[in-house]
Amino acid sequence: MKNYILAAAAAAVLCACESTPKEPSDKMIDTSDVIINDSTSLGVKQLELVPLEDSPEFSDAILELNTPAEGSVLKSNNVKFSYEIKNYELAKPTVEGSCAISCANSDKGQHIHLILNNAPYQAKYNSSFTDTLPDGHYIALSFLSRSYHESIKHFGASDLRQFTVGKATPEKADLSKPMLFYSRPKGEYKGKDTANVLLDFFLANTTLEENGNKVRATINGKSFLITNWKGYVIKGLPLGTSTIKLELLDAAEKPIPGKYNVVERTITLVKE
Repeated sequence: MKNYILAAAAAAVLCACESTPKEPSDKMIDTSDVIINDSTSLGVKQLELVPLEDSPEFSDAILELNTPAEGSVLKSNNVKFSYEIKNYELAKPTVEGSCAISCANSDKGQHIHLILNNAPYQAKYNSSFTDTLPDGHYIALSFLSRSYHESIKHFGASDLRQFTVGKATPEKADLSKPMLFYSRPKGEYKGKDTANVLLDFFLANTTLEENGNKVRATINGKSFLITNWKGYVIKGLPLGTSTIKLELLDAAEKPIPGKYNVVERTITLVKE
C-alpha cells in the first residue's frame, strides 16, 4: 500500500510538471488589449507596444477637400489644396490625453496630415495651401491630426482621392480596396521624446478584428499583431536607428495585396 501511494504521488508530480505552461517562443504578440513582452537579454530594454486609451475623440470633427477634384488632370505643377474643416481647430494644441504630455508634440498645434502616394506625410496647419508637385499620378490621403500626430479615425475626418499632375498619363487606381497608409513614427526623436514614440497608421476600406483583418508591426525585428485600430506608444526603443515595418493582413494572417499594404521606414533616436 505504501509503495502504491508513493507511485501515485510521483505520477501526480510528473503530470503537474508536464502541464506547466511554457513561455511562448514565437515573436508574434497580440496588442489589442494586453501587451506581453518578449524575453530580452540582460541589460537590454524590453520593447513594448502600449495602446493609447485616453486620446480626445473629436467625434464630430469633419474634413472635406474641395480641390483638387477627384480624378482631375492638372496642367500646372503648382497644386492648390483647399479644405473645409468643421468642429476642429487647426494650429491649436491638443491638451488632453497622456500623449499630449509624454509624446513628441508639434509646437504649431493640431493639423492635417497629407500623404501623397504613401510617402512620409506633410503636416499642414492651414486649410488652404499650394504645393509644387512633380509630374505624376497621385493618390492623396488627408486626415485630421492631433498636435501629437495621432490621426482622428472616424468617418468624415479624412479624404482619399486621386489626381494627375503635369504631363503624366492619367491613371485610375481602385481606391475601394483595403489600403494601409503609414503615418508615425517619423524622422528624429530627441531627449525625453525618445521614451514614448507614437505608432500610428491609417486604414481605408477595412477594419481590424481579432478574427478579421489585422496589421502586423515589426519593430527592430520584433513583431506585434494589431487587432484594434488605434494609436500605440512604442516603449523601449534604443538610441540610434530603428526600423518599423507595417503589413496589412487578412484573417489568416496572409498579406492583403495592395500597392501600399507593406511599408517600411527608419527613424532615429538621439540622446539630446
